[in-house]
Amino acid sequence: MKIGIDLGGSHIAIGVIDDKGYIVEKIEKRLLSKDKKNIKETIENYIIKNTNELMSKYKIKEIGIAVPGTIKDGIILKSVNLGVSNYNIIDNLKKEINLPIKIRNDAKCAAIAENKIGALKDYSRSIFLTLGTGIGGAVIINNKLLDTGELPGCEFGHVIIQKDGLKCNCGKNGCFEKYASMKALKTNLRHVLGVDEKTRGQELLDIIRKNPDNEELNKVIDEYIEYLSIGLSNLINIFEPEAIGIGGSFVYFSDVLLDKLIKNIIKKQYLFNKREKLIIIPAALGNDAGIIGACQ
Repeated sequence: MKIGIDLGGSHIAIGVIDDKGYIVEKIEKRLLSKDKKNIKETIENYIIKNTNELMSKYKIKEIGIAVPGTIKDGIILKSVNLGVSNYNIIDNLKKEINLPIKIRNDAKCAAIAENKIGALKDYSRSIFLTLGTGIGGAVIINNKLLDTGELPGCEFGHVIIQKDGLKCNCGKNGCFEKYASMKALKTNLRHVLGVDEKTRGQELLDIIRKNPDNEELNKVIDEYIEYLSIGLSNLINIFEPEAIGIGGSFVYFSDVLLDKLIKNIIKKQYLFNKREKLIIIPAALGNDAGIIGACQ
């Protein structure tokens, strides 16, 4: 067995993965503002404590970590949503964990898992997006990750879609993820509802489902769908995938967002080449795709 760790901008999830690639046990922690003040210490303490506990219960061969950002030679060169750079997390963890540890971009991990055993397994050419704190991405061509050389590439979240737009954590203005990440949607929903970050995504989703005719909520959702449509249609026009998979916490909101997204792209005629069918699929592995893919 292996341990997969999904290290996101708003959570840490750790899972034990069996030989078929499925999770047999999982624990997770939500990262609040107070946790991010000493983010490295928070991450390392949580991983070390829980990994050692899982190692006492299961025979673990190795650990894989999925991380948002740019990874090279096992080092997190830059992760704007974690707020770290040149972070040698592997060396720090190995002081307390005596196992092989590998690390890869989280969206790439999720895409690999969905391509092998998830929603994209029937397609050899696809795009995968993770919509969470930011927006991550990957391109699969002939069932393999697009090779962009020594840097991982496919930083879809930092494509500029709004001239002189909102300031992004990366330092640029108008990045895709400032408008179409799930964090952006949840922040705007909390604002119109007058609640703080302690109001979790599930609570926001319940409110949306119970209030389908609420004008303020629908205005936020429609604006979000429009920005997501613009960014996604640009990617479709570039790569012409057979299918598009969307993971991250978008999966939990898919019943209120996905149909609107598909209809908006078609209605606005955002695609250069017409399609008989626009296939956009929620990640079958849900928010667990990164954990599973980290071990592949």
